[in-house]
Amino acid sequence: MTDNFQDLKVMVIDDSKTIRRTAETLLQKAGCTVITATDGFDALAKIADTRPNIIFVDIMMPRLDGYQTCALIKNNSAFKSTPVIMLSSKDGLFDKAKGRIVGSDEYLTKPFSKEELLGAIRAHMAN
Repeated sequence: MTDNFQDLKVMVIDDSKTIRRTAETLLQKAGCTVITATDGFDALAKIADTRPNIIFVDIMMPRLDGYQTCALIKNNSAFKSTPVIMLSSKDGLFDKAKGRIVGSDEYLTKPFSKEELLGAIRAHMAN
């Protein structure tokens, strides 16, 4: 089965320019349309306009962290079925559990590989 990410809109929310750029490059090479946001507020303003198919969100961000951002996305009836993948530099059990509580669909530890990013998309877009 060949991957067809051509019509997929992927949002990457991270306050690190490096992470945003890395994810954007990997995803664009796979054929995705990528929307980036610097934090939760920035993301929430863009989500309604862009309607991404899947969202990657960093946990540690200023103003609105990844947990709060995920909870706000999942509490919105228009976006509650949109998969939200948490990104964190900590591979902690507590973080994963907290991510589940706010409704995240998966948890990736940074630095992530191209395979992990595309694998997460594959897993959640197959439904």
